[in-house]
Amino acid sequence: MNIFNIYAPFFSYFRGKRLDWFLGEMKPSPDWKMLDVGGYPAFWTQREQPVGQIVCLNVHEVSWNAKAFPSHRIETMIGDGCSLPFADASFDVVFSNSVIEHVGDWERQKAFAREALRVGKRVWIQTPAYEFLVDPHYLAPFVHYLPSPLQKRTLRWVTPWGWLQRPTQTEVNEAVDSIRLIKKSEMQQLFPGCELHTERFLGMPKSYIALRKSSSASSAPPP
Repeated sequence: MNIFNIYAPFFSYFRGKRLDWFLGEMKPSPDWKMLDVGGYPAFWTQREQPVGQIVCLNVHEVSWNAKAFPSHRIETMIGDGCSLPFADASFDVVFSNSVIEHVGDWERQKAFAREALRVGKRVWIQTPAYEFLVDPHYLAPFVHYLPSPLQKRTLRWVTPWGWLQRPTQTEVNEAVDSIRLIKKSEMQQLFPGCELHTERFLGMPKSYIALRKSSSASSAPPP
């Protein structure tokens, strides 16, 4: 059984609310060009396209049949969000939903943030909150607070992800090495000059959103 099928409706609900909030806050224009780092065309084809052009960038190839969606102007490309192949301010907005926690260690997360702030006139970057008690990747409480070596030894046996997916030890190690949840103070450090919004569930911080709405705003890159 694929664990993602269990919580897909839950995540879809929050992503839909998040998209509505993005549209209300950013008020995108039909003449904007948007970069979606780590996103997929299917996320945008569920409704009318809010901007003139969308580029979905991923580290792997994404299957996309543009002819099946003639009213959407979306292209896909392969690239690294920590080293974007674009000039400064080449996109009206850089959008990313639940990606920065997957790029690796703190240094790569800083690189991801720098590139988003450099390439986008505006930014909207969301990530799950470290402070939320349940890790959204493993569907288990508290495991993300454990040291990495202990996570690697226990995730296979104490989490729904481990029980249902039955990952190999190599897959467990890769997951632990590539996923790093971010604290609120770290998001403030990563995105200086940006508004930081907290999405809550049952009173707890569930995710953080760094938002820069003005194309004239300037933010120093994180150190």
